[in-house]
Amino acid sequence: MSPESGAAPATSSVTASGRARPADRRARLISHATGLFLEKGYSQVSMADIARAAGVTAPALYRHFADKQDTLAAAVLAGVEDLEACTDAALAPRADGTAPSRDQIVDTIAGLAVHRPDAAVLWRWNSDFLSDKQNVEVARRTRAVLTRWADALLHDRPELQSRTCEQLAWAILSVTGSLTVHGTRIPASRARAMIAATVVRLLELDPTDIPPLADSPIAHPSPAGRRDEIMDAASDLFRLRGFADVGVDEIGAAVGISGPSVYKHFSNKAEILLSISRRNASRLDATVIAAYSQTSDPADRLRALVDSYVQVLTATPDLTVSFSNRAALHDVPAAADLVTVQRTYVRRWIDLYGLLHPELTEAERAVSVHAALTIVNDAMRVRRNWRRVDDGVLRGAQISGTLAYLAKGALGIAS
Repeated sequence: MSPESGAAPATSSVTASGRARPADRRARLISHATGLFLEKGYSQVSMADIARAAGVTAPALYRHFADKQDTLAAAVLAGVEDLEACTDAALAPRADGTAPSRDQIVDTIAGLAVHRPDAAVLWRWNSDFLSDKQNVEVARRTRAVLTRWADALLHDRPELQSRTCEQLAWAILSVTGSLTVHGTRIPASRARAMIAATVVRLLELDPTDIPPLADSPIAHPSPAGRRDEIMDAASDLFRLRGFADVGVDEIGAAVGISGPSVYKHFSNKAEILLSISRRNASRLDATVIAAYSQTSDPADRLRALVDSYVQVLTATPDLTVSFSNRAALHDVPAAADLVTVQRTYVRRWIDLYGLLHPELTEAERAVSVHAALTIVNDAMRVRRNWRRVDDGVLRGAQISGTLAYLAKGALGIAS
């Protein structure tokens, strides 16, 4: 169905006890699971949480899904099916038999961003928790969708390589899911217009042979001691397996010490995650100071923030780990200031973008900024999508240059 259409009327069957059972019970369970996975992260959600949110018993949930991983796989595939349905609607011939225009296709994609943004993000945030076979299927079907988007939206740019078209399509997919990452209050029509404008800007780009970003000592720090070594090891493990599934003993083993020795530096595992998040916040603060000291031009400052953000994100898993596991610090009082720090950092982007576009409301600026940030964040969550035809992989330095170019292009400041 198109993203604008409502759900089909629910039908029901009758159980042996005579009570009606909604025929869409599985779909509703998937919907609740999707919301929890997006809000808290896969590692922080249990089957009991899903059952509680859905208002069913645990045995009722297990009648539909074998375990939590099976539930995630079902939720991810439901999102893929939404993408496929939206694409079918976007590319279907119009009533008069003509092919839809580029603007019509963009508008339908923007509608997906507003009405079902989770369809575009759940897999990219949780692919590490799916089996290889499941990831292959999701990747195959998602690439098929993006190939159709690229063929329809970029057919008038024959100079672009197929790999370049795929990169642009991936960036557009990230933009369609960007409204899930922030709580900006904005009318749906304006959000849709802002997303569509961002997509149009991306369609004008050519990320072929973008030079890598220059190395930054701020983004590539050396470990300063045992605490940093422990945080580095924990960050790698948290990224690969999630906070909940990593033990202190494993973190210690990764740096060649015993688990109890870790407690000489950190009181518990949550403090390690908190320290990782604070360290990352300090790096981003340092990049802001550097950007503002280099130039007074708002566009140049914003470009510098984009470049430094990409450098920090690609140099270490700290930022991705902080985003993906923030729910683990929900009950840690010392973590309360991190949200303020993160919002202050993003506010820098929004304020600079406002100086370039005073005609936009604050909410509209926020939508545009978060769309650009999501392009970068998504790519780092699912690095397997960033492949180059010639050598099989897009190296770290190449990734940084390409992602910075795409994010700046989404903001209309690509140089």
